Amino acid sequence: MTATHITADIAIVGAGMAGASLAAEIGDAARVVLIEGEAQPGYHSTGRSAAFWSETYGGPAVQPLTSASFAYLDGHGFLGDRTAIHIARPEYIGAVDAMLATFAGNVALERVAAEALPASIPGLRQGFAGGVAEPSCRDIDVAGLHAHYLGRARRAGTQLIGDARVRSIARVAGGWRIATDAGTVEAALLVDAAGAWADELAALAGVAPIGIQPYRRTVVQLEVDPPVPASLPLVLDIAGSFYFKPEAGRLWLSPHDETPMPPCDAAPDELDIAIAIDRLERTVDWRIVRVERAWAGLRSFAPDRAPVYGFDDRAEGFFWFAGQGGFGIQTAPAAAMIGAALLLGRALPDPVRMIEPAAYRPGRFG
Repeated sequence: MTATHITADIAIVGAGMAGASLAAEIGDAARVVLIEGEAQPGYHSTGRSAAFWSETYGGPAVQPLTSASFAYLDGHGFLGDRTAIHIARPEYIGAVDAMLATFAGNVALERVAAEALPASIPGLRQGFAGGVAEPSCRDIDVAGLHAHYLGRARRAGTQLIGDARVRSIARVAGGWRIATDAGTVEAALLVDAAGAWADELAALAGVAPIGIQPYRRTVVQLEVDPPVPASLPLVLDIAGSFYFKPEAGRLWLSPHDETPMPPCDAAPDELDIAIAIDRLERTVDWRIVRVERAWAGLRSFAPDRAPVYGFDDRAEGFFWFAGQGGFGIQTAPAAAMIGAALLLGRALPDPVRMIEPAAYRPGRFG
């Protein structure tokens, strides 16, 4: 829709997975407007995900959010069968013990002996000393989940403004005035769900940036011979140098790159594509028939790599919902429940009742 002036209780900047899920979870408890700079929501990080749900991804600070999101994702039909296996070369075999110890009691993991790896990964080359199986890993229907949240938000009365890049933010009596390319929004509370642009948005509002840094992540789609079996697990190098998974008869491969970037419409770099292919060829003996396409997205992290949820201690009415790295989709249900409870001053709902929101507060950065 085109807006000239909208008044709301809560303005959320960013209609990707973070903003859409938060608006949906708030429901009709407040008048919400979603402000999106692009013509379509989810154009940047949400639309470029590698689409998997892994309880170990993001580390122990993120795991409670991922685990708490399972029931919602599974119950609404957004998870598909996958499993995962983390493989280790001899020089990284100690990382197997470290991973098992880190997630003991929270994630069901299994040690895999070197001789058992080829049964899970046909064509695996020699030189791997063992690994860790993660049976709970699943695929995620990212587009379906995003559309679901946008639909929930719309039915609850949320107004979505597209093509509405924010140009300025000012304090006004009772809240904020946000000037966008599509008009002006006034709201009592301003939510920063701007992803890679989170610090830039804060600066427009006169709020001290946290230090959220975007990093480019590359994914390549390959046709390989023999064809990728649908049963292939998500395969991750335990040292963090690659991961790959099957997708509709093709292979999705990433060199697990993290190149610091300014907020932008990220594009893949030819060198990262070449590095990814080289790492794959050192891992399996499959023949690459052709590179079909490649893309890149931005994963944005706070300095400690944990997400940031909560009101800014130094800026009344400014709420951070950012720094969700590459795990923002798999943690979306839990994050939205926590964010909505904090925004509305409510108790945490049962699925996230055991999670301590203080671990993610913006004030932890001083």
